[in-house]
Amino acid sequence: MLYPTAQAWRDAPKKRVLLFGMSGLGKTYLSNMLRDHGDWFHYSVDYRIGTRYMGEHIADSFKREAMKVPYLRELLMSDSIYIASNITFDNLAPLSTYLGKPGDPDGGGLPFAEYMRRQELHRAAEVAACLDTRHFIDRAQDLYGYPNFVCDTSGSICEVVDPWDPADPVLTELAQDALLVWIEGSDDHTAELVRRFDRAPKPMYYQPAFLRAAWDEYLSENNISEGDVDPDAFVRWTYARALAHRQPRYAQMATWGVTVAADEVAQVRTPGDFDTLIATAIDRTG
Repeated sequence: MLYPTAQAWRDAPKKRVLLFGMSGLGKTYLSNMLRDHGDWFHYSVDYRIGTRYMGEHIADSFKREAMKVPYLRELLMSDSIYIASNITFDNLAPLSTYLGKPGDPDGGGLPFAEYMRRQELHRAAEVAACLDTRHFIDRAQDLYGYPNFVCDTSGSICEVVDPWDPADPVLTELAQDALLVWIEGSDDHTAELVRRFDRAPKPMYYQPAFLRAAWDEYLSENNISEGDVDPDAFVRWTYARALAHRQPRYAQMATWGVTVAADEVAQVRTPGDFDTLIATAIDRTG
């Protein structure tokens, strides 16, 4: 590990961490807290995906819809209006909306082939954004003078790496540059995430083999065709299965770094608290 002992972590003049785990357990909370205290650079993988790698696709989807409206079409064709997404660290809706949900077009669904195409675009973008971490570590130091760096990863990072492969190119590079920190949730956390998702289902990235198997099972179980699928019903049905699919992948990723509990994260209020949290996790690993 980058910091082999708790003391090495505490004494490090430059602290570099990468947070991973299910969305909603505290990655962005910790990142925002550290950034707001002034000497931490916050790198959001999701923001990088949505701006650098998927921004043109997202904007083109907006324009495609606008071109269906004669009034807006005329303005677009004459370059009289400008359409772009307004992604922020705290609002990633344009990215998730672009990913979409498969199923009945009258319910806002996409053809499954188009849905899978967008999923693949996201996979490639996520890998590239993760590998940009090293560039942003250097940039944060050289351009802004930030000594400390936190990488706030996407909840789907475990889907785009092979944590059982000791030569996985993405994890190998990330582990050289930062301490990987898994925020592990309890069964209660998982149940709350499922309840939250059920209230407001949103698109997300899934591993292709898992997604195809889930899609085929859903069609067979409900005896329906692609165009009859309720998009929200499918993603609700898939979500709990996705969390179960991801759990062992996160756990194996944790062997590349350290683990902290979501309940511990909830108690962190200051960078000093965070230092203690990570030091304790390193001690446990040792």
